[in-house]
Amino acid sequence: MMENFVFLAAALMVLGGAVGVIVRTHPVHCALSMVLTLFGIAVLFLAMDAQFLAAVQIIVYAGAIVVLFLFVIMLMGVDKAESLAIEPLAGQRPVAIGLGVGTLVVVLAAFFVHGGKVRGVQLTGISASGGAAVGGEGNIKALALSLFSDHVFAFEATSILLVVAVLATVMLARRPPKQINLEGLE
Repeated sequence: MMENFVFLAAALMVLGGAVGVIVRTHPVHCALSMVLTLFGIAVLFLAMDAQFLAAVQIIVYAGAIVVLFLFVIMLMGVDKAESLAIEPLAGQRPVAIGLGVGTLVVVLAAFFVHGGKVRGVQLTGISASGGAAVGGEGNIKALALSLFSDHVFAFEATSILLVVAVLATVMLARRPPKQINLEGLE
């Protein structure tokens, strides 16, 4: 009974925060709604007896990543109004839509080709053991071995993607230096 209540509360936190990210118009409010979503996911990790993942969820994502998002939002300036009709890069919207649809097709094709299994693990349900020990080892050691052996490329690609995103945001947010008019000083 209590597990159902915790799941329902966490699910409502996740869904409410996700809707808040989409519906809110102010970027800072969107980031705070994202924090609510990330905390709800941490509660779900705790319910599945994955304490390490819950701690990582709060420390890394709700702490560091959202603070990074807020820094970038403030760097770009949330007080200026921009027209969505003007595209800074010509043709970027059709390319983004095409890449998004292509990615979705590849993910769905991989899922259906393997029958919902990745490396023999069924993805359509949650196991009852959740974060139970694997092979007599703790779940932290098993997670570390999996992350830094089987998934090291994805881990490194994610870190590079985050660094490139921050650098691109800083470059886009840079304002050209103001020109000083010396003609009026004579």
